[in-house]
Amino acid sequence: MSETSILAGAALRRLRKREGLTQAAMAERLGISASYLNLIERNRRPLTARTVLGLVDEFDFDPRTLTQDEAVGGIDGMRRRLADARFADLAIDREDIVEWLAAAPQSAVAFARLFDAAGQASGDGAPTSEQLARREIERWRNHFADLDQAAEELADEVRLSSQDLGQGLAERLRQRHQMSVRILPSDVMPDRLRRLDLHARQLQLSEMLLPASRNFQLALQIGLLEQRETIRSLAAGGDFTDEAARRLFERHLQAYFAAAVLMPYDRFVRACEATGYDLPILERRFNVGFEQLAHRLTTLQRVGRRGLPFFMARIDRAGQFSKRYAGASGTLLLDAPASCPLWTVHRAFEQGHALVTGLVTLEGSGAGQGTWFTMARTVAVSGARPDAGQFAIVLGLEASLAKNLAAARGLALEESAAAPIGLGCVQCHRTDCRQRSLPPRGVALQFSERERGLTPFDFGV
Repeated sequence: MSETSILAGAALRRLRKREGLTQAAMAERLGISASYLNLIERNRRPLTARTVLGLVDEFDFDPRTLTQDEAVGGIDGMRRRLADARFADLAIDREDIVEWLAAAPQSAVAFARLFDAAGQASGDGAPTSEQLARREIERWRNHFADLDQAAEELADEVRLSSQDLGQGLAERLRQRHQMSVRILPSDVMPDRLRRLDLHARQLQLSEMLLPASRNFQLALQIGLLEQRETIRSLAAGGDFTDEAARRLFERHLQAYFAAAVLMPYDRFVRACEATGYDLPILERRFNVGFEQLAHRLTTLQRVGRRGLPFFMARIDRAGQFSKRYAGASGTLLLDAPASCPLWTVHRAFEQGHALVTGLVTLEGSGAGQGTWFTMARTVAVSGARPDAGQFAIVLGLEASLAKNLAAARGLALEESAAAPIGLGCVQCHRTDCRQRSLPPRGVALQFSERERGLTPFDFGV
């Protein structure tokens, strides 16, 4: 069996200097030649598993320090930061970031801390609570193994007691927590969908909730009662200094658990693979809404049983994001104040509840990204009246991974067929866009006598 190997010259060099050893002295203790150690430190040779074991034995070395790039969100985390408009002229690509993290991970961590403290180039100052919570979610790639495992065990127990998930969850609340479930008329709960009456030991739900949303609320309440410590422990690990960000992160974990109960990991992944991630079939098979399904598809990163790395977002008619989860996709499409009006997701508002698909490629800001297959559909606010506003839910996947999707059958997935879009006008540097409504930030306007009608703005560096 071949040994697993990684390039970690910078980490090894820091360890040697901390111990006050020459290369020859350290090589002798590790049982390798000084010339080989020199090559390892210069990332010309890999650090093998055998060498790592020697480091652990000789120097009480913590192997986790070899992956310090995870502290900045890995390669994808650095790509998001470097996609900022301030670095647009540098054309930093993925290979540059890989080399940086391998050669000087400490400097990358320092850059990330300064960048995060300063905020984005949007002029908003320090990161908002929502941005801080999202950053912690993406650090985990939106997969929380402990919650998934607990949710799967709960779902299996409920199935043994009842074939109907809602009834089984309600019975769980009654037997284990002495709590009943009551559905109340909308005029009794005009402005609420869910209320916990501790005096009456009742979970009260609005009649306006669809069955899928009722089941979600039942699973959510069980999670609040049974997974409180796990959720608090995960939130404490985020080391939040912003209390609102910590609470947002906890709320995400609570909803994560509830969705995992409705769509237990192993059964859900098997269904996804068997159907080609056929979204309408998955909705009906697990009795969930489209937005719930989209959330779950961003979480499939269990070690040894990974699903496809989707991202999802919720967008209003004005192109503003109210939810966005990159998961393990590494996409930069969600890292903008508002979505690009050329993105096919906006056509979903014209198509009722029909699924709108499209192929897009990200331009500008030195992103160096590939091509993305996206699917979008409109949804109403959970529990809202029929005349309430709508959002578009978009799911996306790298085009190279989308060939077996049910929604992509018969479609051309080559980059030449993709529509170029940007990260919103203020971060997009395309010069030939007829849809532009604002000039890109950091670029001076130029005024000329050229033919009118080419673009709303002429600009240059």
